[in-house]
Amino acid sequence: MMRSKKTQLLVEAAVMIALATVLSMIKVYEAPFGGSVTLLSMAPIIVLSMRRGIKVGLAGAFVYSVLQLVLGIGSVAYVPTAWGIVLCILFDYILPFTLLGLGGLFRDVHFSDNQGLNTTIAAILGTLLVTLLRFLCHIVSGAVIWYALDLQWYADDPTHIVHQYGAWMFSLIYNGTFMIPEIIETVVGVPILTAALRKFKVR
Repeated sequence: MMRSKKTQLLVEAAVMIALATVLSMIKVYEAPFGGSVTLLSMAPIIVLSMRRGIKVGLAGAFVYSVLQLVLGIGSVAYVPTAWGIVLCILFDYILPFTLLGLGGLFRDVHFSDNQGLNTTIAAILGTLLVTLLRFLCHIVSGAVIWYALDLQWYADDPTHIVHQYGAWMFSLIYNGTFMIPEIIETVVGVPILTAALRKFKVR
């Protein structure tokens, strides 16, 4: 029986990781220097955390972050220093995507006597938290790493947007072009998916 439960958990985690990876390749909008609005690619990992708890969620999210690194490894090649590469890997891939595993952080908190409403509130709060944390990670990466590189690449074009703002504001605006739509669609989508999957109870 224990082996059956473990197998079921592993299968569910593998399916959610695979689904998230496939959805990350379906890009509704792609920003010119990396980053995109995808088809709810963060949702499966957050739903996994909502259903199985944050330990399983973080484990699945870490695997997902490594897959995202593998898929996006080409962008790391633009970073000229070893320290910059480490920061890029951490703040563009490992941290932002692993933090999605905290999506189920509020699943055991009592918000309402109505179980459905309680789950919905937990899903919204958890999703909002982890998507904002991902956004923050990308802002740090953009300000610390990519802003200086963009200044070099567009040094001969004073009209380029990178010359109009400081590092942090530029990073906030640039990353906001894809992260804000991603956050909105995920905050809407996760509670719906979580509610739809409630009939498939965790055993």
